[in-house]
Amino acid sequence: MQGFANREALLKTISSRKATFYSRSRSSLWTKGETSMNFINVHDIFLDCDCDSIIYLGKPDGPTCHTGAETCYYTSVDDSLKDPEVDGNRLVLTTLYSLESTISKRKEELSGNSEGKPSWTKRLLLDEKLLCSKIREEADELCRTLEENEDPSRTASEMADVLYHAMVLLARKGVKVEDVLQVLRLRFTQSGIEEKSSRKS
Repeated sequence: MQGFANREALLKTISSRKATFYSRSRSSLWTKGETSMNFINVHDIFLDCDCDSIIYLGKPDGPTCHTGAETCYYTSVDDSLKDPEVDGNRLVLTTLYSLESTISKRKEELSGNSEGKPSWTKRLLLDEKLLCSKIREEADELCRTLEENEDPSRTASEMADVLYHAMVLLARKGVKVEDVLQVLRLRFTQSGIEEKSSRKS
């Protein structure tokens, strides 16, 4: 990502080891992750030859971009000129990866001391019977939007529920979204019948 930093932002980054910048619109310092909790833990800082540009090298706690992408620089100019749909496709992926990251964090939090009522995601992660029953329930509700000719917005809403609960199951099983996408990519080159016959029993 890229941000503006003044002397105070640099000094705070050095002392806190959290990437900190200066907001020219708000005239105040801001630390990456102060609202999203996706901090960038800085382990080194470099100056360019003219000392007017700084690079923070660090390990992020989560997605760096507000879209959920690992980097803010995910849009290729050449790709966009060749295919305007590329940007839309990337937005879909960053949304899925952002959701995956959030679910993963809830899973990690299960190993710590938790206070208060657990979130719905944590409840699902802890109770596989509840999780499986919700997936079946949401899948049935999705099918009924077709059978009962419901509004398309209702179909989108039910599909979102199916995706969310299915991704919680993936997290429970330790399967990444990218693993699923890779399986789909491989299926593009063969018929459904061939693909099913090639599956491991």
